[in-house]
Amino acid sequence: MAPSSNSTASEADKDRPLYDDIRLLGQILGDIVREQEGEAVFEIVEVIRRLSVAYRRDADVAAGRELETLLERLSVPEAVSVIRAFTYFSHLANLAEDRHHLRRRAVHHARGDHHAGSLEKAFDRLRDAGVESRTIVRALETARVSPVLTAHPTEVQRHSILEAERAIAQLLRERDDLVTPRDRTANETAIRVHVTQLWQTRILRFVKLTVEDEIENALGYYRSTFLKEIPALYADLEAELDGRVAPFFRMGNWIGGDRDGNPNVTAKTLETAVRRHAEVALRHHLSQIHELGRDLSVSAMLVEQTAELKALAEASPDVSAQRRDEPYRRALIGVYARVAASLAKLCGARGERDAVAAAAPYAAASELLRDLRIVEDSLTRNHGAALARLRVAPVIRAVEVFGFHLATTDLRQSSDQHELVVAELLAQARVESDYRSLDEAARQALLLRLLGEPRPLRVPSVAYSQLTTDELAVFETARRIREDFGAEAIRHYIISHTETVSDLLEVLLLQKECGLVTGPIAAGETAKVDLIVTPLFETIDDLRAAEPIMRAFWDLPGVEATLRASGGEQDVMLGYSDSNKDGGYLTSTWELYRSSTALARLFEAKPGVTLRLFHGRGGAVGRGGGPSFEAIVAQPPGTVKGQIRLTEQGEVINAKYANPEIGRRNLETLMSAALAATFLQRSEKAPPRFFEIAEKLSEASRRAYRALVYETPGFTDYFFAATPIAEIAQLNIGSRPASRKATRAIEDLRAIPWGFSWGQARVTLPGWYGFGSAIEALVAKEGEDAWRTLREMWADWPFFHTLISNMDMVLAKADLAVARRYADLVPDRDLAERVFATIEAEWHRTIAALEAITGATSRLAENPTLARSIAHRFAYIAPLNHLQVELLKRWRKGQTEEKTQRGILISINGIAAGLRNTG
Repeated sequence: MAPSSNSTASEADKDRPLYDDIRLLGQILGDIVREQEGEAVFEIVEVIRRLSVAYRRDADVAAGRELETLLERLSVPEAVSVIRAFTYFSHLANLAEDRHHLRRRAVHHARGDHHAGSLEKAFDRLRDAGVESRTIVRALETARVSPVLTAHPTEVQRHSILEAERAIAQLLRERDDLVTPRDRTANETAIRVHVTQLWQTRILRFVKLTVEDEIENALGYYRSTFLKEIPALYADLEAELDGRVAPFFRMGNWIGGDRDGNPNVTAKTLETAVRRHAEVALRHHLSQIHELGRDLSVSAMLVEQTAELKALAEASPDVSAQRRDEPYRRALIGVYARVAASLAKLCGARGERDAVAAAAPYAAASELLRDLRIVEDSLTRNHGAALARLRVAPVIRAVEVFGFHLATTDLRQSSDQHELVVAELLAQARVESDYRSLDEAARQALLLRLLGEPRPLRVPSVAYSQLTTDELAVFETARRIREDFGAEAIRHYIISHTETVSDLLEVLLLQKECGLVTGPIAAGETAKVDLIVTPLFETIDDLRAAEPIMRAFWDLPGVEATLRASGGEQDVMLGYSDSNKDGGYLTSTWELYRSSTALARLFEAKPGVTLRLFHGRGGAVGRGGGPSFEAIVAQPPGTVKGQIRLTEQGEVINAKYANPEIGRRNLETLMSAALAATFLQRSEKAPPRFFEIAEKLSEASRRAYRALVYETPGFTDYFFAATPIAEIAQLNIGSRPASRKATRAIEDLRAIPWGFSWGQARVTLPGWYGFGSAIEALVAKEGEDAWRTLREMWADWPFFHTLISNMDMVLAKADLAVARRYADLVPDRDLAERVFATIEAEWHRTIAALEAITGATSRLAENPTLARSIAHRFAYIAPLNHLQVELLKRWRKGQTEEKTQRGILISINGIAAGLRNTG
């Protein structure tokens, strides 16, 4: 399966190592296909590859017809083998590209040409802007930047596959440093072993992932990347600043705590998630402390120690005579024993190495930090500063960042579930028999009265519904977890579908009911709330209501005083996925911008209160995806200020963090972008004319999008027939159902499988539809002068430039010729032609608008590397699409043999791998 290349000479020189790697991996895969499946299957794969390359790259129409005929004639077993071959080729090409990105970055770094997302580049810009190090250090004392791992159902890889791919990635990295033919042959043999392992490993799961499976999958990224790379990243940051910084960059987690639409998440999974996270953190600390003790063989006969260090050594249970003059080792043996005791107490687990004797567990991570700082201080004061900096500081940093909890786990539930629970509590307590019939004003008045009263609502003799019992159990478990693992273990309670102020008050009341509120919330009183009540605004209407809702909430009697006393933090989450599904890409992006700006303005008037926006971004551009650096830097002025959380979802987690080097680069990008958005973002606003144009474009785009998706008769039938949405639901790729309700309504479908399905069908509709119509309407109304303004917006406004760039990338990954094949799956031919013609016309309008605004006549003119990558991949993804369509046709006609379904599901995996950010 060796690829061909048509790059120019200069591109070939730069990218030759990439093509060499892809060619090597393709040849190895081809050899294995021939060996495992036979010469006939290998020849079929090769013919398909050559025809697809000719059709895609050379526009050979005859080759296209021959390819289509060949694919239609394949037997199901042959089709499955071909699909597996192209799927694994996509996986291997991804590994080669990742290696080449790191290779090219190293070359640029050596030349002093730093990547836009690197810390070096960020500090070059900060210094040029006159921003002093002490200013940055001071600001970071109160900053919080958090990538948050979620378990949304677009991660299609099995853990066994990921492990084999990590091994191949490591071998590719080692290959760069090999010189002798013998070493390179040995390396190739090792790669061949792991590719064979891939070929012989089942790519699909037999059973649906459980929440516990998702927890374990996520923890793998901590072991491979986060635990090592985040402390190293802090070290680089401190080297740039020449001083210590606060632990502002921390990980977040939704897995095990996100109950919205997932009945499998319960109080039990929450406890499991926190305990497993804690176990990974504590085991890491044990390993680091053991290694530190091994290295600190400092003798008291040669070097002095501080009194505190001597006391720590004396308190150690270590009585070995051979270490009587090694106070650091003795002290750290004692520290190890206490951490091991903490692991046993909190997680019921034992370390890999037993402690020398029993010891008292640490009550909190702060106590461990105190002891480690004693070690650091003693070394620094006694000619051991280098040891302290290089060996002790990373261990301290890991404890600061990961504590005993590893990551902050969020709780999330839908507002309608809280409403049901509160209604039952009030009815059973005979406070209000029909809470749900109350209008908003009456609800607020009642909830505020109850928040100001000390008595609980629960009646001991009442048997509550399963919903109420389960929901209250989550709050009570959260209280116990905070007591055992510390306040950082759980900080946020996210309310999905926040539409009213009472949605927030209901969660305050449930916290009060379960011991998470101290004191009455009322005028003249000062209560404290443990969990930050975090509204999630998702639809277009919700985003527009965000600022009025938060203003009204904070204006309620006792609320502002309570929240200030509770830390003065207000998180607000903004939903990219559902707002896109509701109003289309342009409208969603614009309303997110407007909402962020309005919220920032609101909280600027509240000195001492920290607003932190939480961006619910996904992998696909239609769900807020795209380059992270540009997305953060393009946030409205004044909306970051050192505070930002953002979700990392689905297959994006694997793409970003499975490889430690790639993971380090992506973590560095987030940190650099947060610094740039905080200290370098232009304070001046875009001209009013830009906002006027954006508003007009948004309204016109929304009309066009909703006219197709929600107002076209039969569109739902078209979507379910012309995409593999039904088959995606069978992939066993997550614990969460694909739809919130058992209906086919687009409104009830989760935004993630919505976007995933359009990506599979190569339409990528959520990432662009409506833009062309909006531009056409604007120009028709305002004349040709509108083009000049649009080009100025593209050149001078980061928001609009990023919007256009992301759309450009989405369109580059779409393929209308392939999409038409999916339209052919729709039984109602009139419906198929009508809907596809509408999509195709909007496609051409959008392409024409992009070219007129940017001046580029080809996609990704600003990113030629990605353009080459996509162009190269198309020829290898197309056979998967064609075969998927063919097998879908057979499956839906009743040819329901197991191999047909398996071929469909594997093709979904392969296309997702080939496109990389489809979910």
